[in-house]
Amino acid sequence: MSKGMKSVLIVLTLIAVIALTFGIGYNLGRTPADGKEGLGVVEEAWGLIFRDYVDRDRLDADVLSKGAIEGMVKALDDPYTSYIDAETYKVGMSGLEGEIEGIGAQVGIREEKLTIIAPIPNSPADKAGLKAEDVILEIDGVSTAEMSLVEAVLKIRGPKGTSVSLLIQHKDAAGPEEIKIVRETIELSSVVLEMKGDVAHLQITHFSRRTATELQAALQEMEQAGAKGIIVDLRGNPGGILDAVVEVASYFLKDGVVVKVVDNRGGETSLNVKPREIVTALPMVVLVDGASASGSEVLAGALQDHGRATVAGNQTFGKGSVNVPRELQDGSGLYITTARWLTPNGRLIEGEGIKPDIELELEGDEAVQWAIEYLASKP
Repeated sequence: MSKGMKSVLIVLTLIAVIALTFGIGYNLGRTPADGKEGLGVVEEAWGLIFRDYVDRDRLDADVLSKGAIEGMVKALDDPYTSYIDAETYKVGMSGLEGEIEGIGAQVGIREEKLTIIAPIPNSPADKAGLKAEDVILEIDGVSTAEMSLVEAVLKIRGPKGTSVSLLIQHKDAAGPEEIKIVRETIELSSVVLEMKGDVAHLQITHFSRRTATELQAALQEMEQAGAKGIIVDLRGNPGGILDAVVEVASYFLKDGVVVKVVDNRGGETSLNVKPREIVTALPMVVLVDGASASGSEVLAGALQDHGRATVAGNQTFGKGSVNVPRELQDGSGLYITTARWLTPNGRLIEGEGIKPDIELELEGDEAVQWAIEYLASKP
């Protein structure tokens, strides 16, 4: 994909792969080359504007400073790197635990269009009829054409009880539809267990600080139920906190590398399995699709490279970057791409995704039923 679907979870309004929380759990702490050689001409232009510009009363240092930063970010041509004003930055960093106030949808950028990855089940977005691959054309009457992913997420987010109006182009519809959605508090339970006979269907919807704890409880429950196989369902999972992904992988792998992170100087860091009292050895199928992004690709790639699970479904999203928020001195911030990651075998995921071992045209419960039969066919 050219600028494929970009996504990250920021536990904001929409769980957006979007990028924002995937890097919050992993801060490289590296300082790039200072780039001071380019500052001279910027300072020169700044001085000329304040000395010579005809409408001196229009000059506002704060506005120009913001414009300069936005211009630098735009020149990077990276949809994951954004400038965030002080008010938005404060709001954006306020919801990183287990619940959000918003509409409850995962969004990304596909072919330069703001696109629904998937609504959270039973969320306002789900109840309003938003579907995967719907394109958001406007937010409260403002076109999304020039919006960054982060800006769009933060415009959709808001206090419960308030509403947001979205102009939606459904995938197969002739024309757009305006949908008004009332925001609610969205509980972000990330692990859902359903026993399908003696097979455990584990749906992991995203990776939060609570995911590992939720998974441990689910593993204990399925053990008591006599599970003989596991389906880890990562379809529609946009990612989340990297540390949580490593912790989850550690319940399925005894040892080894989970993911390799390559920083902006080419340095490579391996994040390894963490010792666990519970490490299940049950046969496993991992279900993925085009909306499996970021952290879910890390998990699927690790289990695939270690030969721990059969990955089935469709090519995944291809979001292979680490992103972190950096606060600036005026309270504003940069949400910036700091690194790329690779699977344990060194496969690049950015723009590529994870290719499943078995391609499936099945969706929904049909794919789950296929996985049950596949596990039953194995000795």
